[in-house]
Amino acid sequence: MSRVKVGILSAPEIIVDFSGGYGADHVCFSTDASGQLTVNGNSVAKAEFRSSGSGDCFTVHDVTIGVDFHWQRREDQTFRGDCIVVLNPDGIPTLINELDVEDYLRSVISSEMSATASLPLLKAHAVISRSWLLAQIRNSAESAGESTVATDTPDELIRWYDHSAHSLFDVCADDHCQRYQGITRQTTPAVDRAVDETLGEVLMFEGELCDARFSKCCGGVFEEFENCWQPVHHGYLVARRDSVAPHDFPDLRNENEASEWIESAPDAFCNTSDRQVLSQVLNGYDQETADFYRWRVKYTRQELSELILRRSGIDYGQILALEPLERGTSGRIVKLRIKGILRSRTIGKELEIRRTLSASHLYSSAFTVHPYGMDADGIPAGFELHGAGWGHGAGLCQIGAAVMGNLGYDYRQILAHYFPGAIITTTH
Repeated sequence: MSRVKVGILSAPEIIVDFSGGYGADHVCFSTDASGQLTVNGNSVAKAEFRSSGSGDCFTVHDVTIGVDFHWQRREDQTFRGDCIVVLNPDGIPTLINELDVEDYLRSVISSEMSATASLPLLKAHAVISRSWLLAQIRNSAESAGESTVATDTPDELIRWYDHSAHSLFDVCADDHCQRYQGITRQTTPAVDRAVDETLGEVLMFEGELCDARFSKCCGGVFEEFENCWQPVHHGYLVARRDSVAPHDFPDLRNENEASEWIESAPDAFCNTSDRQVLSQVLNGYDQETADFYRWRVKYTRQELSELILRRSGIDYGQILALEPLERGTSGRIVKLRIKGILRSRTIGKELEIRRTLSASHLYSSAFTVHPYGMDADGIPAGFELHGAGWGHGAGLCQIGAAVMGNLGYDYRQILAHYFPGAIITTTH
């Protein structure tokens, strides 16, 4: 595969400014009264603007990034390659950027992290981003239409949120897939070197492409794939401590062990406050998040009850308890029981929990629950969550990998640490 189609934006109206040899300067995409795609008022079936040279670029206005996360915002973004606009199944204009895979990776690395990161980290990320992209396209072809809901009953909702088979493009441009922000983020010669020196390199395990996941901070121990997504075990996405002693960690599936781990701050590569290291991983808006290794969130009972109703659409009444029922290998909660005056229900997996208990998303589902202000009937006035890590915790821990790069590990050693048993091979 040499080219990739990336979904950038779907909106009732999309404004694009072109520069170079596209044959247009300023274009407005929308729908007309009959629901047809229009370009500057002219009805078309599909709009394609093909790049004719390396200096061509186009700017898309008001692109939403970090959708539903605490850093969500809009910004103008500039892209190279081809611009394609079609109507999605809901009749909304959708803008797609088609470009070479290796050029896509240059942007992903600079969007997911800082382009000034260390070369070992950049090279490691080039390999996993390439592997992930090719694996997701393969998986979409094999499992198009596959449900992400395992259980949906009055007593239990278990579902996961993963890359789905996009009908119009290969991958989207936001955190749901991989951050891709065109040439909006500053790139550097080091990014070009990282992509060029790993050209075609991917991770393989037992003859199969690795579904090479990554998150910001594992919180000290890696999570296993099946605790976040579908119940499939990947031998390269397994529990390890993020340290020089990868096998030295407690059984965080045990509630007592998990509580002790989360309530402390054990040594780990990703347990760092080194601003120079963190700036390699955290772009400007990510650096607004300072308490990622261990964090706390506090709600009154009323705040939490209203929040859960708003986020889930279910009226539990006043919340009485949040009860972890099952944890994964990193201490992340896989199943959580929400007990209210009107009803109770078990929810999972990790992202369903994170989105239900936050106006955006909790940093992770690795948390302990501390009721406070108990009245005479044992009903709490509120709840404080003590948490660990940022993201799902499976695969490469970006902050931990940045520390490893600073300590002198090369990219192959970094990948071997986070994807044990996987090998690096070159695609043709």
